[in-house]
Amino acid sequence: MDVGYLLSAAAVRVTGTSLRNGIQVDYESLIDALVQQSEALSELPMLRVHWYDSARDGVPDGSQQFIGELPNVKLRLGRFGVDGQQKGVDLRIGLDLVMHARNAVADVFVLVSGDDDLTEAVEEAQVHGVQVILLAVPNGQDRPHGISRHLIRAADGLKIIFPDAIDTAVTKMETPSAVPSPMAVSPGGHQPGGRAKAPMTGSTAQEGSRAPRLSSVPASSGALAIRTDTTNHEDPPDLAEQIGSVVTNVLTTFRSSATPEALAELTAGKPSIPRDIDKALLTDLSERLGEVDLGEAVRHQLRARFWEQYDQA
Repeated sequence: MDVGYLLSAAAVRVTGTSLRNGIQVDYESLIDALVQQSEALSELPMLRVHWYDSARDGVPDGSQQFIGELPNVKLRLGRFGVDGQQKGVDLRIGLDLVMHARNAVADVFVLVSGDDDLTEAVEEAQVHGVQVILLAVPNGQDRPHGISRHLIRAADGLKIIFPDAIDTAVTKMETPSAVPSPMAVSPGGHQPGGRAKAPMTGSTAQEGSRAPRLSSVPASSGALAIRTDTTNHEDPPDLAEQIGSVVTNVLTTFRSSATPEALAELTAGKPSIPRDIDKALLTDLSERLGEVDLGEAVRHQLRARFWEQYDQA
């Protein structure tokens, strides 16, 4: 399971934006549902869940430790680069997939990811006689979200995670209250006291209800590549409207879950935008436009519009 894909795509379904800080998740419920569906798809008992995530300096936080201690769950961690992006996760998934196929560890692999970079690993695994089935997060129309066409063509099948599994386990994050729910917490959050239900962390982690202290990106920083299969080099006529809609969704989601401290930190860092917010802006607009890379002018408009709407509010 590619946790970055799983949580970002689930956030899109629940909140309309890939900003993962806007969701709270009942992680054990979600894992159990995915295991049950995988066993039904393969008609075989599950051997193990491989949980691919990122951690600062490769050291698991409390949430990741909890996930790694669950029965039949193997925690596999990449790291964060200096730019705040996860590193090594795709490589670990690809290497494990090929190695386990070569060693005949299992007959069917269920892959929860949409990354085009895994296409060659899937094909190499199939050479060793295994089946690879993609399990995609459903979008709002219950269709696969964020799956590379190359990956779809390489895999032996594509199914969506049962929508009820996502809707039950993943909910919209509201403004943090003094007493968090014992069952559902934000990605990377911690709960007070005892061994409670712990969250899964993705490419960024939080402590409690505080917003993560992430490196920021200036309003004119470089591109973020989004893995889709087509590129449109002409700006669509409704670009301004699309940008406004994306910014509105991201800001609404951020404000619904952000503490006063997080809002103050965002304002103090202006004009730099925290990387988790910037990534959500770029990802959401890229998916709407169906482009691999957003041009410099479009990125500049998007980031400028973010601050315009933030200041207006």
